[in-house]
Amino acid sequence: MQIQKGNLIEMFERAADVQGERTAIFCGDEVISYTQLSDRIARAASGLSTQLKIKPTDRVAILLKNCPEYIVALFGALKTGATVVPVNNFLKADEIAFILNDCGVSCLITSAEFAETLSKMRQRVPTLQHIVSLDSPNAAATTTLAELTKELAVGFPQISADDLAVIIYTSGTTGKPKGATLTHNNLASNVVSCIDILDEEPCDCMTLLLPMFHSYMLTVCILTPLSVGSSILIIKSLHPPKQIFDEIKRRRASILVAIPQLYQGMAQANIAPWKQMLLRLPILGKKLMPLRLAVSGAAPLPLETLDAFSRKYPFPLLEGYGLSEAAPVVTMNPIHGQQKGGTVGLPLKDVEVKIFDESGKELPVGEVGEIVVRGPNVMRGYWNQPEATADALRNGWLHTGDLGKKDADGYVTIVDRKKDMLLVRGMNVYPREIEEVIYQFAGVKEAAVVRKSDPQRGEVPVAFVVPAEGATMDTRALQKFLKEKLADYKLPRQIKVMEKLPRTASGKVAKLELRKIAEEERELAAVAE
Repeated sequence: MQIQKGNLIEMFERAADVQGERTAIFCGDEVISYTQLSDRIARAASGLSTQLKIKPTDRVAILLKNCPEYIVALFGALKTGATVVPVNNFLKADEIAFILNDCGVSCLITSAEFAETLSKMRQRVPTLQHIVSLDSPNAAATTTLAELTKELAVGFPQISADDLAVIIYTSGTTGKPKGATLTHNNLASNVVSCIDILDEEPCDCMTLLLPMFHSYMLTVCILTPLSVGSSILIIKSLHPPKQIFDEIKRRRASILVAIPQLYQGMAQANIAPWKQMLLRLPILGKKLMPLRLAVSGAAPLPLETLDAFSRKYPFPLLEGYGLSEAAPVVTMNPIHGQQKGGTVGLPLKDVEVKIFDESGKELPVGEVGEIVVRGPNVMRGYWNQPEATADALRNGWLHTGDLGKKDADGYVTIVDRKKDMLLVRGMNVYPREIEEVIYQFAGVKEAAVVRKSDPQRGEVPVAFVVPAEGATMDTRALQKFLKEKLADYKLPRQIKVMEKLPRTASGKVAKLELRKIAEEERELAAVAE
């Protein structure tokens, strides 16, 4: 579907004018039409502008769990011309205070469940003038959303496509988090590309079940459907998993956007052969599972998971790649055309991807180097960090810090994070390569490989493995299996069996935490060399 690009408010309002009483948001039993959502957004913007005196270029932070009010707050703030700062709701008071201080937030929209956190950091953020609570007033809040949205004013500032829309703070795996500054045009261009690659139409319903503060959800599951006029199904809890699919069937959701963990669970689910057969029938299959498409992002999708999923379900699972600094989607396997398992697909329309060596020279097909990106989706820079910006944006290219390669058809394969690569006696070792082999071993649910310093070799791989439910992990058998498939220098020197892997809020394995365990724990199960 062709969508006219503009600022994010214009794109939403064009869709709302056309869709009217069609559903914009499903959340539990709540059903919100485009007309109702548009009215709520206008009222929120009115209150922010007239009561709180929020003006263009002010920063408005949102600290909420997934709910329709998040979307109202997001678009309400954007309509005033302000810049929105989505805050990771898993962070502690000190971490939140750093972000609010770093970008000088003047207003925070939150809820009573964060009152204790706010009380710990309120006085440490001198620029914070207003705290808006969704619910009853509390000691930290200055007003409520209900009070803010009583009146509807007219007249809002003109918003340029080059105006700053959002500051997304990176996960901060190394040092303090950095705020990636994204303009309306950065996000709008990515939205248009996502609509194109997903073949999204107003009749679609997008499942939103990961945290809204993440750039992946912001663009793909909020801005994209609300620009094309389709529906959003907000699922507040991932437990029990059956609840997710009950809601998908109830609301006839057509696109599932998630992380590899969920697809691993679906791939390993015990589905009777007769039911698998019914799923592939044109009419009955749609009644049992209305999904037409599944999209995986935010973390690497193991090839074993993709293969098992494809054998079980009749709709495609497409892996993509992106990063907050690129608004965030960069590549995706196409719906139409060849889908190459193990790759993250082709660059989106208007996005260029190349592979550079350390000197900034483009590498030929098949050679591993740093993935660099150029296009209208690439951020303006990092907030108040000119040195970090200059390092990331060089000669018009965003240097991602990810290692990858391209094949002759232009499909991109992610090899690993540049910072995760090991040097074993001077040889490059990529953890993801080892992880993919571990996933081939029977009974493995999850795997992660990190580096550990070693006096003889410099660094060695250490593997953390989570067994599948009911399985017992034999580390010696796994080591023997790996020996048959990997060069000796790539073999993990230690294996740790864990109940679960630590993860960040966006679903990525927290490898920094695993590296600390690898360095500090002396009693990891040793693997015979």
